Amino acid sequence: MPPWRRTFDLAGRDVLVTGAASGIGRAVALRVARDGARLHLTDLREEPLRAVAAEVRAAGGEVGLVRAADVSDRTAVLALGADLTAAHGPMDVVMNVAGISAWGTVRSLEHHHWRSMVDVNLMGPIHVIEALLPPMVDAGRGGALVNVSSAAGIIAMPWHAAYSASKFGLRGVSEVLRFDLAKHRIRVSLVCPGGVATPLTETVQIAGVDTTTPRFRRLLGRFRSHAVTPEQAAESIVAGVRKGRFWVYTSTDIRLLHLLQRLFPPGYRLAMTVFHRAANAALPEVERARRAEVA
Repeated sequence: MPPWRRTFDLAGRDVLVTGAASGIGRAVALRVARDGARLHLTDLREEPLRAVAAEVRAAGGEVGLVRAADVSDRTAVLALGADLTAAHGPMDVVMNVAGISAWGTVRSLEHHHWRSMVDVNLMGPIHVIEALLPPMVDAGRGGALVNVSSAAGIIAMPWHAAYSASKFGLRGVSEVLRFDLAKHRIRVSLVCPGGVATPLTETVQIAGVDTTTPRFRRLLGRFRSHAVTPEQAAESIVAGVRKGRFWVYTSTDIRLLHLLQRLFPPGYRLAMTVFHRAANAALPEVERARRAEVA
């Protein structure tokens, strides 16, 4: 086994985590800090971001830069990257966790939903890569790039067309960089979470779907019953990074569906057909009526 493929020790490494104020980003930051990494944190929201930084420090972790930034704003991200590199040197690990979600049927999704998914979930990580990967390459000491995609970056999730556009795009970027960065000893990990029980799941907004109906609440309940906690997801992510894995799953169901998709496409098509029919049964009467009017 080549030396750079051996276990990647996070102790003493400089690690940037985006989306660090809550959910998976917060859990990853706290988990990486326990391994002795020096953390640098960013998120759109200043107050909860600083609360996470204080939590890390209270637990004995080391935190360097803490700055609120919108990853979709290239100018802000380039400035953050320049300041971070000037103050702390090139990063050893860059973790693109920040992201947003908007779901809906093709008739109910509006242009701003599509635009925001691409701006934040795809261009956001690209801005971070533009800002921080060149100094990592120039430093010549290797490292790791972690991009958090989604199960929706692998399989055809119901109502996820706009979200999947961004997450499949990030998957493509990661696939290429996996090989382009190998000569620089920079590992690339693509994280594909399934259900993760963050507060967002209770307040999710789905264009064209009435999320207050009993049918939808039952569907959400089934989702949450199979969801992992952010802390469990963080454990899977850190384990994947340490072992140099490209595909990183946070739950067994997505790993198995990905395997089914690749090895037995007819079974995958059947599973997705059943999945979509069950999800679409939760559409409100108003949406079904509107579809009938144009049929």
